[in-house]
Amino acid sequence: MKEGWKGPLEKIDDYRWRIPKSYQPGMRVPGMVYADEKLLKDIEKEQSLNQVANVAVLPGIVKHSLAMPDIHWGYGFCIGGVAATDIEAGGVISPGGVGFDINCGVRLMRTDLELAEVQARLTELVNGLFANVPCGVGVGGKIKTAGKDEENLLIKGARWAVERGCGWKEDLEVTEECGALKGADPSKLSERALERGRNQAGTLGSGNHFVEIQVIDEIYDERICSQLNLARGLITVMIHSGSRGLGYQVCDDYAKSMVRSLSKYNISVPDRQLACVPVNSPEGKSYIGAMACAANYAWANRQCLMHLTRKVFERIFNKGPKKLGMDLIYDVAHNIAKFERHKINGKEKLLCVHRKGATRAFPAGHRDIPPAYKEIGQPVIIPGDMGRNSYLLVGTEKAMEETFGTVCHGAGRVMSRTAAVRSIKSWVLEKELKDKGIVVRAKGRATLAEEAPQAYKNINDVVNVVHKAGIGKKVCRMRPLGVIKG
Repeated sequence: MKEGWKGPLEKIDDYRWRIPKSYQPGMRVPGMVYADEKLLKDIEKEQSLNQVANVAVLPGIVKHSLAMPDIHWGYGFCIGGVAATDIEAGGVISPGGVGFDINCGVRLMRTDLELAEVQARLTELVNGLFANVPCGVGVGGKIKTAGKDEENLLIKGARWAVERGCGWKEDLEVTEECGALKGADPSKLSERALERGRNQAGTLGSGNHFVEIQVIDEIYDERICSQLNLARGLITVMIHSGSRGLGYQVCDDYAKSMVRSLSKYNISVPDRQLACVPVNSPEGKSYIGAMACAANYAWANRQCLMHLTRKVFERIFNKGPKKLGMDLIYDVAHNIAKFERHKINGKEKLLCVHRKGATRAFPAGHRDIPPAYKEIGQPVIIPGDMGRNSYLLVGTEKAMEETFGTVCHGAGRVMSRTAAVRSIKSWVLEKELKDKGIVVRAKGRATLAEEAPQAYKNINDVVNVVHKAGIGKKVCRMRPLGVIKG
């Protein structure tokens, strides 16, 4: 593996850069990277651009191997990587192109509460969330499943949670895929994966997962904000979590087994972490059935986490969540492979679109977005770090033309977790955040250092690239007030 990027990077314009097909033997398409010169300085320091070139060799890949401005090194694919394969042309599916935390994703909830009301009770709110939302590595919660109940969770996804009283049917209408991918097949999961999922529904996890109380501090599009019932000074809550140990185990099981299948399908890849099989092969269909189960587990998990959050607000403000206006704006997946129709050379094709640390961003009028958002486009939620901002955008036609309707998923790391822990003192960081009016609670002190703002790119720079490249449109910006982390 090369240290840093030594290859060519052709400037297309201020926000697009091309890795030519000639860079590496076997590349079937060029690489395309969305970034500006400031972000590129950090991107070129690590190996992620080599991963963009490696992905370009996958059988059936079309148009480009893409990287969003939050690109950083990942397993096989870079984080912020996007690749689509033509299924009819023998296109492949790769567990490394989805990632270990299948359907890690984010949801944004609005409220009728204003800044002054929440600031007065902020510490109480954050402590309440920290006490009631199970978080940390391997932590289980009060929700237990087994047997038929676990199968129902894996097939129904968020609807399973709503049927247990953890939410409203309106929540499902504004969740990607209504909270459940079709084709989920629990028989394709190992016993170890099932075992890991039995007590982790409704738990946050660790790492960069969080529940964050925010205030809207900047409006970019008054019309869209009005339609979403959002305004400057209103409080929002963002929840970032995934499929926990079950999703990790699915990826681990299939990434290993697909290495053994490469020779069967005469597939050669420059990195074993890109192990893949044709989408229509028996091995591909098994992974798709298992991946859908993990994706559905993640949607059920975020639905339960939102329910726990609503209950904390209800207790502290002595008012029900509907009276507090705690409506879900949207829930979107980050790590997933979807089957979508896109135009390639003027012809509509059924593609397997891998989004690895990337967010679907479909435009107004698209058939796959909720009726409520047909006029404005799909909401796109981009969390930053716990010390700066997060954003709400909407998808654009430009994204459909260039990126299969995709934008970034967050800020993207510039420092490994190990390096962050080595160089950042948690108690100093906690004081710095407190001085900025941000209340933070974390299960482990190392988590604070790992997730420090300086370990990430500046989200404002990342989102500006997306906006100025035209693949997403800024709607409003949020500022963190209180955060709980695993």
